[in-house]
Amino acid sequence: MKTHNSSITIQEEFVQKIQDDNRKEKLMQLAPLLVLVGLIVVFACICGTAFVSPGNLINLMNQLALPLVVALGLTFVIMLGSIDLSIDGTVGMAGSVFACLVMNTQNDNDFGFAGVILAILLSTLCGMLIGLCHVYLRIPSFMASFAFMYICRGIGMISYQGHPPTITDEFFAGLSKVKTFGIPAVTWVALVMFVICYVIQEYTPFGRHIYAVGTNEAIPKAVGVSVQKVKIKVFTLAGFLFGVAGVLGAIRMGQGQVAIGAGKMFPAQAAVVVGGTALSGGKGGVRNTLVGVLIMTVLENGLTMVGVNPNIRTGIQGVIILISVILTAARGAKVISK
Repeated sequence: MKTHNSSITIQEEFVQKIQDDNRKEKLMQLAPLLVLVGLIVVFACICGTAFVSPGNLINLMNQLALPLVVALGLTFVIMLGSIDLSIDGTVGMAGSVFACLVMNTQNDNDFGFAGVILAILLSTLCGMLIGLCHVYLRIPSFMASFAFMYICRGIGMISYQGHPPTITDEFFAGLSKVKTFGIPAVTWVALVMFVICYVIQEYTPFGRHIYAVGTNEAIPKAVGVSVQKVKIKVFTLAGFLFGVAGVLGAIRMGQGQVAIGAGKMFPAQAAVVVGGTALSGGKGGVRNTLVGVLIMTVLENGLTMVGVNPNIRTGIQGVIILISVILTAARGAKVISK
């Protein structure tokens, strides 16, 4: 009888432990959202009505557009447990090629909207090639993508031969000034990309396969899913999104040059990690990334309004990223220990 009671006690303790772990996991998932709310409250108290004014809110929406599109592409790659370092080069290449294909000051091209399609197709092709190198040549994703960062940057520089073209096409030149409900057109495009990515992640077999491959490649293999194809598709999708970001960047700048992509990789990685997507793969997603982008954008905007030195701002962002990595690593270790 005593043994039976001990067995029941052990089972109850085990069930209680699982419930406690699940509560902690849910709290960890809510942490980025709580941080975002906390930042908004803090800066609203410090800066007053200026921080929550319509003008500043629209400015925040405008600032998050490009980082969001880039981070969405990187999110899928990180969900696999991989990394893509080609961002700066791919974004810069797409923006440069786009500006050279539409009506501009450096040549007689006038491909119109076809220029958008061709530029994005080129970046999509580069993403697919990274995936192929990673899968079939067995080159680590960080090495393959790092090489393509320079390849894409070179293609971008060749496209305008050292003379950055200014966009003169009336439609694209004026698009950066177009607003709907006070929100810039570029931001609307970014939000559409988010909705598309969310649908892919949550409502398609491909989205479920990404989670499965990132969690444990053996599981999808066992049920007949081609892990190789999933990886190639993910890098291809990332290339597409980087291309969209490049075109949006060129439209916003009014000019095409590889500098459009400069410095895009760090904010994207920061947003994905801060949002709670695990670097080990299998956890997180585009909703987390949206929260992460909002956190980094609000932080940058708030610190700027307070008058914090740019170097100190960078240091603060680095500390936040480090804490986020530690927390996501702890989550991954907890799952493995089960």
